[in-house]
Order: sequence, then C-alpha cells, then structure tokens
Amino acid sequence: MAHGPIYREAHPLPMMLTHWLHLISIGFLAFTGFYIHYPFFPGFMGVARGTHFFFMYVLLITLIIRIIMMFTVKTASVSDSHETELDVKNFLPQKENRGSFFPTVGYYLFVKKEYSHKGKYNSLQKVSYVLVPILIVVMAWTGFSIYGPYMDNSFFQSSIEFVGGPMNMRIIHYFMMWVFIIFTMIHAYLATIYGFAPAKMIFAWKESSQR
Repeated sequence: MAHGPIYREAHPLPMMLTHWLHLISIGFLAFTGFYIHYPFFPGFMGVARGTHFFFMYVLLITLIIRIIMMFTVKTASVSDSHETELDVKNFLPQKENRGSFFPTVGYYLFVKKEYSHKGKYNSLQKVSYVLVPILIVVMAWTGFSIYGPYMDNSFFQSSIEFVGGPMNMRIIHYFMMWVFIIFTMIHAYLATIYGFAPAKMIFAWKESSQR
C-alpha cells in the first residue's frame, strides 16, 4: 500500500505551524463552546467568551494565511519524488490519483484490503480539505450571528431571519461544532492508519525512511 509523501519537502514548517494552530484553536473553541452552551462551573463565562472569540480569530487568520501559502509555497506532491510544485496542485485532480476515489472509500470502509495512491493527498482528503475552509466560514458566520454585539447588524440580522430565528442559528452553530469534533477525530485516526511515520512528521517534523 502506498501513501502520501512524509518528508519535509511535502510538509514545510510554515504549513506545519498553521496545522497546529488550527488544531489548538479547534480544541479551545470546542471547550469554551461547550461551556458557553452549558456552564458546568461558575465564574468563567467572561473568560470563556473572550477565549472563544480570540481563537475564532486565530482560526480565521491562519486559514487565510494557509490559503495564501497554497499559491506561494512549493511542496512535494508525488510520493516517489522530492521535486516541488506550488501547493495548490495537491488540492486539484491529479493523474497520480486518477480512478482512486472509490478504492479509497472501500479501503476506509474495510471493504478493500489495500489501495494505492501516489499524490500527497488521496481523493477523500482532497474533498474534505476543500470543504473544511467553507465549514470554518459557516461556523464563524453563525457564531457572529448569535453574539450580542453583532446580532443587530443588518447582515447578521437578515441571516438570522433567513434560518428562522436566533434559536435555529444557535442549533446550526452547535451542530457545526460536532461536525468539527467528529472530523478531527476521523482525521486523527486516518492520519495514523498507515502507521506512525506521518504522526512523527506532524508532532516532531521528523522524516521517516518509510515511503
């Protein structure tokens, strides 16, 4: 079974840092979001709200930086080559992954024993990594819409009316939080399904001889 490249040319340090900032931000957002929804100990609401919005801005800013890096930073995109190209290629259809979508799905559903892809990301990763920025924007939009100082803004007010009221907007925001939590758990599982070489790169920026 082949997997994406796990050497430094494929995972430049700036991209690793934004990945970690995304993970840390989602962790704090989930914790403070749960607390704001259901304060399970007293005297923390002000800190929770401030922390929640701080890491929301961190997440949005690092998302913008990561998108800019897609078009400005070169990374390796093929598993058997250290040659680099602009990172945006990894998110587009590649001949290296042609016809691999359903075999990838079958492998993750334990229907197929093995499959092979030669790109940095497999077909499912490409789809999910394109959807995640959209989900982040939706999450920020719903969060602003239910935050007191912004609720009277004409744009957010029209958004609240569109979904049927502030309670529906809160439900959407809460549901989206679970989408991110579940996605993060699945992402962590699939990142180690090949072995721990990718984890060594993520945690320690350490290359592996495994290809």
